[in-house]
Amino acid sequence: MKTIIECCVSASATRVCGLLPYRNYSCNSMLATCSASSSTTRRTLSLSLISTTFSAFIFSLSPPSSSSSSSSSSSKLPFSKFFEIPDSGGVKALDLLDGSGEVPSDGDQVAIHYYGRLAAKQGWRFDSTYDHKDDNGEPNPFVFVLGSGKVIAGIDVAVRSMKVGGIRRVIIPPSLGYQNTSQEPIPPNFFDRQRLFTTIFNPTRRANGEGSTLGTVIFDIELVSVRHP
Repeated sequence: MKTIIECCVSASATRVCGLLPYRNYSCNSMLATCSASSSTTRRTLSLSLISTTFSAFIFSLSPPSSSSSSSSSSSKLPFSKFFEIPDSGGVKALDLLDGSGEVPSDGDQVAIHYYGRLAAKQGWRFDSTYDHKDDNGEPNPFVFVLGSGKVIAGIDVAVRSMKVGGIRRVIIPPSLGYQNTSQEPIPPNFFDRQRLFTTIFNPTRRANGEGSTLGTVIFDIELVSVRHP
Protein backbone atom coordinates (compact mmCIF):
# COMPACT_ATOMS: atom_id res chain seq x y z
CA MET A 1 0.00 0.00 0.00
CA LYS A 2 1.49 3.31 -1.05
CA THR A 3 1.87 5.90 1.64
CA ILE A 4 3.97 8.94 2.23
CA ILE A 5 5.75 10.15 5.29
CA GLU A 6 4.43 13.60 6.02
CA CYS A 7 7.09 15.63 7.80
CA CYS A 8 6.24 18.90 9.50
CA VAL A 9 8.99 21.14 10.80
CA SER A 10 8.76 22.92 14.10
CA ALA A 11 10.49 26.13 15.05
CA SER A 12 13.53 24.17 16.16
CA ALA A 13 13.59 22.32 12.83
CA THR A 14 12.88 19.02 14.58
CA ARG A 15 10.99 16.69 12.29
CA VAL A 16 8.13 14.53 13.47
CA CYS A 17 6.99 11.96 10.97
CA GLY A 18 4.19 9.45 10.68
CA LEU A 19 2.48 7.27 8.08
CA LEU A 20 -0.46 9.07 6.50
CA PRO A 21 -2.62 8.58 3.41
CA TYR A 22 -1.03 9.30 0.04
CA ARG A 23 -2.43 12.78 -0.46
CA ASN A 24 -1.12 16.31 -0.69
CA TYR A 25 -1.22 18.83 2.10
CA SER A 26 -1.47 22.55 1.58
CA CYS A 27 1.83 22.73 3.41
CA ASN A 28 3.45 20.46 0.84
CA SER A 29 6.71 22.37 0.92
CA MET A 30 7.40 20.59 4.19
CA LEU A 31 6.84 17.04 2.91
CA ALA A 32 9.27 14.21 2.40
CA THR A 33 7.98 11.29 0.36
CA CYS A 34 8.73 7.61 0.47
CA SER A 35 7.08 4.24 -0.09
CA ALA A 36 6.08 1.98 2.76
CA SER A 37 3.45 -0.53 3.77
CA SER A 38 1.29 -0.51 6.85
CA SER A 39 -1.40 -2.81 8.17
CA THR A 40 -2.54 -0.21 10.69
CA THR A 41 -5.86 1.55 10.20
CA ARG A 42 -4.71 4.67 8.40
CA ARG A 43 -7.76 6.82 9.08
CA THR A 44 -7.11 6.62 12.80
CA LEU A 45 -3.41 7.32 12.30
CA SER A 46 -4.05 10.35 10.14
CA LEU A 47 -5.71 12.59 12.69
CA SER A 48 -3.80 11.09 15.62
CA LEU A 49 -0.36 11.71 14.15
CA ILE A 50 -1.23 15.11 12.78
CA SER A 51 -2.43 16.13 16.23
CA THR A 52 0.74 14.83 17.86
CA THR A 53 2.96 16.50 15.27
CA PHE A 54 1.61 20.00 15.74
CA SER A 55 0.55 20.03 19.38
CA ALA A 56 3.94 20.89 20.85
CA PHE A 57 4.72 24.03 18.91
CA ILE A 58 1.30 25.43 18.14
CA PHE A 59 1.04 26.81 21.67
CA SER A 60 4.67 27.84 22.14
CA LEU A 61 5.58 29.74 19.00
CA SER A 62 5.30 33.50 18.99
CA PRO A 63 4.84 35.40 15.73
CA PRO A 64 8.23 36.11 14.11
CA SER A 65 9.50 39.67 14.41
CA SER A 66 10.42 41.82 11.44
CA SER A 67 14.07 41.50 12.41
CA SER A 68 14.09 37.74 11.83
CA SER A 69 16.57 36.61 9.22
CA SER A 70 15.66 34.70 6.11
CA SER A 71 17.46 31.65 7.49
CA SER A 72 14.63 31.23 10.02
CA SER A 73 11.93 30.85 7.37
CA SER A 74 11.01 27.38 8.63
CA SER A 75 9.81 28.86 11.92
CA LYS A 76 7.58 31.35 10.11
CA LEU A 77 5.87 28.78 7.94
CA PRO A 78 3.28 27.43 10.43
CA PHE A 79 1.93 30.95 11.01
CA SER A 80 1.80 31.82 7.32
CA LYS A 81 -0.40 28.81 6.64
CA PHE A 82 -3.13 29.77 9.10
CA PHE A 83 -5.96 31.87 7.72
CA GLU A 84 -9.04 33.43 9.21
CA ILE A 85 -12.22 31.81 7.95
CA PRO A 86 -14.28 34.53 6.22
CA ASP A 87 -17.19 35.88 8.26
CA SER A 88 -16.29 33.55 11.11
CA GLY A 89 -15.83 36.07 13.89
CA GLY A 90 -12.17 35.23 14.32
CA VAL A 91 -11.78 31.46 13.84
CA LYS A 92 -8.34 30.68 12.42
CA ALA A 93 -7.78 27.51 10.42
CA LEU A 94 -4.97 25.42 9.02
CA ASP A 95 -5.95 22.82 6.43
CA LEU A 96 -3.80 19.78 7.12
CA LEU A 97 -5.45 17.58 4.54
CA ASP A 98 -7.70 18.69 1.68
CA GLY A 99 -10.88 16.69 1.34
CA SER A 100 -12.25 15.50 -1.98
CA GLY A 101 -15.90 15.00 -1.03
CA GLU A 102 -18.88 17.28 -0.77
CA VAL A 103 -19.22 20.42 1.32
CA PRO A 104 -22.02 20.32 3.92
CA SER A 105 -24.83 22.84 4.25
CA ASP A 106 -26.92 23.95 7.22
CA GLY A 107 -29.39 21.22 8.11
CA ASP A 108 -27.09 18.38 7.01
CA GLN A 109 -26.15 15.70 9.50
CA VAL A 110 -22.37 15.59 9.68
CA ALA A 111 -20.02 13.11 11.33
CA ILE A 112 -16.60 14.24 12.50
CA HIS A 113 -13.62 12.92 14.38
CA TYR A 114 -11.81 15.44 16.54
CA TYR A 115 -9.13 16.14 19.10
CA GLY A 116 -10.01 19.00 21.44
CA ARG A 117 -7.39 20.92 23.40
CA LEU A 118 -7.16 24.00 25.56
CA ALA A 119 -4.85 26.84 24.64
CA ALA A 120 -4.27 27.10 28.39
CA LYS A 121 -2.69 24.34 30.52
CA GLN A 122 0.06 23.65 27.96
CA GLY A 123 -2.42 22.50 25.36
CA TRP A 124 -4.12 19.89 27.52
CA ARG A 125 -6.19 17.50 25.39
CA PHE A 126 -9.57 17.32 27.05
CA ASP A 127 -11.40 15.04 24.61
CA SER A 128 -11.06 12.92 21.49
CA THR A 129 -13.59 10.90 19.53
CA TYR A 130 -10.93 8.20 19.19
CA ASP A 131 -11.42 7.54 22.90
CA HIS A 132 -15.15 6.91 22.32
CA LYS A 133 -15.38 3.25 21.30
CA ASP A 134 -18.30 1.16 20.08
CA ASP A 135 -18.91 -2.48 21.03
CA ASN A 136 -16.33 -3.59 18.48
CA GLY A 137 -13.66 -1.27 19.81
CA GLU A 138 -13.93 1.11 16.85
CA PRO A 139 -13.92 4.88 17.44
CA ASN A 140 -17.32 6.54 17.26
CA PRO A 141 -17.47 9.81 15.30
CA PHE A 142 -19.36 12.74 16.76
CA VAL A 143 -22.61 13.38 14.86
CA PHE A 144 -24.58 16.63 14.84
CA VAL A 145 -26.79 18.73 12.60
CA LEU A 146 -24.93 21.65 11.09
CA GLY A 147 -26.41 24.99 12.13
CA SER A 148 -28.57 23.48 14.87
CA GLY A 149 -26.74 25.26 17.69
CA LYS A 150 -25.93 21.95 19.35
CA VAL A 151 -22.16 22.50 19.23
CA ILE A 152 -19.95 25.48 19.97
CA ALA A 153 -20.14 28.02 17.17
CA GLY A 154 -16.48 27.68 16.19
CA ILE A 155 -16.94 24.04 15.17
CA ASP A 156 -20.02 24.91 13.11
CA VAL A 157 -18.02 27.59 11.31
CA ALA A 158 -15.07 25.30 10.68
CA VAL A 159 -17.03 22.33 9.35
CA ARG A 160 -19.27 24.44 7.11
CA SER A 161 -16.43 25.13 4.67
CA MET A 162 -14.73 21.72 4.79
CA LYS A 163 -14.98 18.86 2.29
CA VAL A 164 -15.54 15.26 3.31
CA GLY A 165 -12.18 13.61 3.95
CA GLY A 166 -10.53 16.88 4.93
CA ILE A 167 -8.64 17.50 8.17
CA ARG A 168 -8.48 20.98 9.61
CA ARG A 169 -6.95 22.54 12.71
CA VAL A 170 -8.96 25.46 14.09
CA ILE A 171 -8.17 27.97 16.81
CA ILE A 172 -11.48 29.07 18.29
CA PRO A 173 -11.67 32.30 20.31
CA PRO A 174 -13.70 32.43 23.55
CA SER A 175 -16.60 34.25 21.88
CA LEU A 176 -17.15 31.22 19.60
CA GLY A 177 -16.13 28.56 22.10
CA TYR A 178 -17.87 27.25 25.20
CA GLN A 179 -20.42 29.74 26.52
CA ASN A 180 -21.98 27.31 28.99
CA THR A 181 -21.57 23.75 30.23
CA SER A 182 -24.28 22.26 28.02
CA GLN A 183 -22.71 23.02 24.65
CA GLU A 184 -21.17 20.08 22.84
CA PRO A 185 -18.85 18.39 22.34
CA ILE A 186 -18.66 17.52 26.03
CA PRO A 187 -16.01 15.12 27.40
CA PRO A 188 -17.76 11.97 28.65
CA ASN A 189 -15.27 11.59 31.48
CA PHE A 190 -16.50 13.44 34.58
CA PHE A 191 -13.06 14.60 35.73
CA ASP A 192 -12.08 15.86 32.26
CA ARG A 193 -15.40 17.70 32.09
CA GLN A 194 -14.85 19.31 35.47
CA ARG A 195 -11.31 20.35 34.62
CA LEU A 196 -12.38 21.82 31.28
CA PHE A 197 -15.20 23.95 32.65
CA THR A 198 -13.48 25.03 35.85
CA THR A 199 -10.60 26.26 33.70
CA ILE A 200 -12.71 28.10 31.11
CA PHE A 201 -15.16 29.61 33.59
CA ASN A 202 -12.70 30.30 36.43
CA PRO A 203 -14.16 33.53 37.89
CA THR A 204 -10.98 34.72 39.58
CA ARG A 205 -8.75 34.35 36.54
CA ARG A 206 -11.42 35.82 34.26
CA ALA A 207 -11.63 38.83 36.56
CA ASN A 208 -7.86 39.19 36.18
CA GLY A 209 -8.25 39.52 32.42
CA GLU A 210 -7.24 35.96 31.50
CA GLY A 211 -10.53 35.09 29.80
CA SER A 212 -9.09 35.23 26.28
CA THR A 213 -6.51 32.60 27.18
CA LEU A 214 -8.73 30.39 29.30
CA GLY A 215 -11.57 30.22 26.79
CA THR A 216 -9.55 29.62 23.63
CA VAL A 217 -9.88 26.05 22.37
CA ILE A 218 -8.14 24.26 19.53
CA PHE A 219 -9.70 21.41 17.57
CA ASP A 220 -8.29 19.07 14.96
CA ILE A 221 -11.34 18.05 12.92
CA GLU A 222 -11.78 15.37 10.27
CA LEU A 223 -15.02 15.55 8.31
CA VAL A 224 -16.02 11.90 7.92
CA SER A 225 -19.42 12.07 6.25
CA VAL A 226 -22.38 14.24 5.30
CA ARG A 227 -25.99 13.10 5.28
CA HIS A 228 -28.70 15.25 3.75
CA PRO A 229 -32.11 15.54 5.46
